[in-house]
Amino acid sequence: MSLRSFTLHDLIERNAARHGAGLAFAADGERVTHAQYAARVARLATGLAGAGVGRGDRLALLAHNGLACVDVLGAAARLGAIVVPVNWRLSADEVAHVIADTTPRLLVAAPDLQPLLANSALGGMQCVTTAARADAPWRTLSSLYLEGTAAPAAPIDDDAGFAIVHTAAVGGRARGALLTHRGLLAAAFKQVHAWSLAPQDVQVGVLPLFHLAGIGMTLALLAAGGASLLMARFDPKAVVEAVDAQGGSVIGSFPPMLASVLDAAAAAGSGLRALRVVSGIDAPETLARFASACPQADFWVAYGQTETSGSVTMARWRDRPGSAGRPVDQHVVALVDDEDRPVPQGGTGEIVVRGPMVFAGYWGRDEDNAATFRGGWHHTGDMGRFDADGFLWYMGRSPAKELIKPGGENVYPAEVERTLREHPEVAQAVVFGVPDAQWGEAVKAVCVRAPGSALAADALIEFVGQRIARYKKPKHVVFVEALPLGAAGAPDRAAVKAAHGG
Repeated sequence: MSLRSFTLHDLIERNAARHGAGLAFAADGERVTHAQYAARVARLATGLAGAGVGRGDRLALLAHNGLACVDVLGAAARLGAIVVPVNWRLSADEVAHVIADTTPRLLVAAPDLQPLLANSALGGMQCVTTAARADAPWRTLSSLYLEGTAAPAAPIDDDAGFAIVHTAAVGGRARGALLTHRGLLAAAFKQVHAWSLAPQDVQVGVLPLFHLAGIGMTLALLAAGGASLLMARFDPKAVVEAVDAQGGSVIGSFPPMLASVLDAAAAAGSGLRALRVVSGIDAPETLARFASACPQADFWVAYGQTETSGSVTMARWRDRPGSAGRPVDQHVVALVDDEDRPVPQGGTGEIVVRGPMVFAGYWGRDEDNAATFRGGWHHTGDMGRFDADGFLWYMGRSPAKELIKPGGENVYPAEVERTLREHPEVAQAVVFGVPDAQWGEAVKAVCVRAPGSALAADALIEFVGQRIARYKKPKHVVFVEALPLGAAGAPDRAAVKAAHGG
């Protein structure tokens, strides 16, 4: 262990000493102080250690927001284990890929989500349920909270891996980004500074803890010594109540969440007066409405990726509407051309990043890491430009890594196209994003049917929704006789988008 390291476990112990009586988490009808949280983490870590979980082992987590989630995160930090948060919006096949990709020693799953494990190979992996009772081979999580001598904290450096979060599938399969203690805590303390977070702040935790935004915001409140009200499901009325009755001051939001909260607040006659920070993305119309309804609060825009452990640029929306903010402290954000040469100010180039928040690499993918980290930079695959005042303007994905973001989720066309082509009556497919009033962006597919096929659009959409996460399925399908081809004989994506991108 380096004498210059500070890990998530150190943060939890600091909070127990400094903010012990203050609220850390509220969920599942319970309220847990920082001192109680540290004790819960120590007890669970002792049980997990007895089950064979140790430094570097993967610990998969498939559960809705709740105390079990944050207890597992804290216990893993104490043991030096690596958490694999599994997105419960994925299909069973996609969940199976995450499990196979990371080979966890132990899996913690909520009972209602266990059907998602139907296609996973669980042999040799210990299975733990958050339910009160369990049938073999499952055991209950509650049975792992052990009293007595606590398992010692693992002697790890802060560059040790803490979480593997799977990103959208660039080439058809999701890649696991290995995030470190250093990167996640750098992101958390950056948020504390930017938002002036204090022990009195309360997060309304509506973003799922399988998502980096949910993990990051929760860690930011921990870093501030504040509290998180963890919600298993997004309910706009409950959000309004949490803000008004429990002092909710910080929320993360992706379309159409904020509009729903504003509707619920208007119906309840609430001004959301305790709210002062909302962070995420949304349509200009919704942001203008928010600014009018909640003048005491700021909406923060940002640019970041799972691979950057959080936002590497950020600003208040009102500072430069439409931009993604300025680079954060201790990080260098630059633009390069196709040959990795610097782009002049005002020009468009690929966004590259250096700094402590950059991830350790894709799990088990040395070739991808060599390409991503070439030249001493993390190459994001995103395009941007800087204006004269240093604000970053997001300009979309590079052609090789085109991305669609319905409701803040990441969808790569290659994954959807692969699934479309698995249908026996689809010969070719091109997928891209189109504007959507509710979700910000929607998935559109332009397909060529196999000869003699009369395949209907709704049947094809349902086919895709049964094989990958339903938020990835096309909202729009267009059938054409043929697709324009490029010089290499592959579909000309730009020509297809030009003809059908409306």
